[in-house]
Amino acid sequence: MSSAVEAISCSKVDVPAAPEPEAKAKNAAAAPGDAANGKCGEAALPHCHEEEEDEEEVPKVIDLGPRVSIKDQLEKDKDDESLRRWKEQLLGSVDLNSVGETLEPDVKIMSLSILSPGRPDIFLPLPAEPNAKGVWFTLKEGSPYRLKFTFSVSNNIVSGLRYTNTVWKTGIKVDRAKEMLGTFSPQLEPYTYVTPEDTTPSGMFARGSYSARTKFLDDDRKCYLEINYTFDIRREWPSTS
Repeated sequence: MSSAVEAISCSKVDVPAAPEPEAKAKNAAAAPGDAANGKCGEAALPHCHEEEEDEEEVPKVIDLGPRVSIKDQLEKDKDDESLRRWKEQLLGSVDLNSVGETLEPDVKIMSLSILSPGRPDIFLPLPAEPNAKGVWFTLKEGSPYRLKFTFSVSNNIVSGLRYTNTVWKTGIKVDRAKEMLGTFSPQLEPYTYVTPEDTTPSGMFARGSYSARTKFLDDDRKCYLEINYTFDIRREWPSTS
């Protein structure tokens, strides 16, 4: 089951949860930890901790040369009319006063929502604020849903922004989802992305509590958000009263 979730490099939010089964404890060395004040360790920057079982195959690195600021990009070949128009079309209405000479993009994941037909949207604000039971949200079995992400991009272009989500039940990995969001240029207004529709699993064995880890990364494997949380799948939707 694919499900949703400080944003600057390697921000991490842990939603408190009940102790994991012993089976999962064996993988403790692979889970993100040693984080102080919600930040990954200095040695890990600018990447979030990544466990071998959880990450996609690392693509072969292609040397594209040094990163260039947007201001420098626009200044290059400014006398070439066709190139200038192409760059303006690619970058959109970028405010040079807001990007300046900054080389690294800044992506902030502002909000996450779960959309299901006939139901009020489940809004998951950030940072996460779990209820007393440590469960971030509850879904009904066999229900169609989509995820909605709202995020901002500033400073420079972010290339290949993607979402990954890994789900465990009783310590066993039961699902792994990846969604490529795309490449985005800086702009004042936030971006919104809605995933294709999916369906929660159903049946006696599907119902229960799950733990999950969600990440947002780019082509350089820089991590902008990482959240560990728990959610439930039940026979019925929780009461909204």
